[in-house]
Amino acid sequence: MIQFNSGHVEIRRVPYVTDEKYVREVIEEAREVPNCAIVCTIILPEVRQRLMELAKENNIYIVDLMGPMMDVLSKITDLAPRLEPGLVHRIDEEYFRKMEAIEFAVQCDDGKDPRGLSRADVVLIGVSRTSKTPLALYLAHKRLKVANLPLVPEVTPPDELFKLPPRSIIGLTITPEKLHEIRRERLRALGLSSDASYASSERIHKELEYAENIMKKIGCPRIDVSNKAVEEIASRILEIIRKGEL
Repeated sequence: MIQFNSGHVEIRRVPYVTDEKYVREVIEEAREVPNCAIVCTIILPEVRQRLMELAKENNIYIVDLMGPMMDVLSKITDLAPRLEPGLVHRIDEEYFRKMEAIEFAVQCDDGKDPRGLSRADVVLIGVSRTSKTPLALYLAHKRLKVANLPLVPEVTPPDELFKLPPRSIIGLTITPEKLHEIRRERLRALGLSSDASYASSERIHKELEYAENIMKKIGCPRIDVSNKAVEEIASRILEIIRKGEL
């Protein structure tokens, strides 16, 4: 309408026109409006055809945008359309839920925002280098809001953690040997000495014992992440959720 410089034009959007009853209501409304045209994006062929017939009977201009487009796409792809109204809205909703979950995982990564613990679908706890962040982001793509919290002996966990239902928390455990190996490699990657306290056996045993005590206190499910890929651990978490353990 901008191309016509025609001033104010009223556009009425009528969603969910999925049967003849709604088609008749649209036609009745259009008959009451002077200089009216219907622009149609109806998916169901029989509903679209009935709307076009009634529009013609009532001398109402109608433009079918969806029919010709789907005919062309069917020919060039050799595929039949699903003919399910509302798919775009469902896809959009799924996309935005995923984006919201990803933003949540970033916001609540590494205990940055303890207030987010109460809004999380799942809370991951464990010592450093137990794949908490990769897991949170992976699960966010499954539209789960995941917060993660490192367990460090020198830092008391926030009170919010102990107010959560134990089944909404997953404790990530790991063997001392595997954690020692991972931390040494991490220090090397950062150009630091692998002999630092962070990777010492004494420090590792202290952290693991502390984390074990916290998990026992909470009474949450635990998963050993030693020698497991993120996808495998995530699959186990999703399995726990499906079984109703969370």
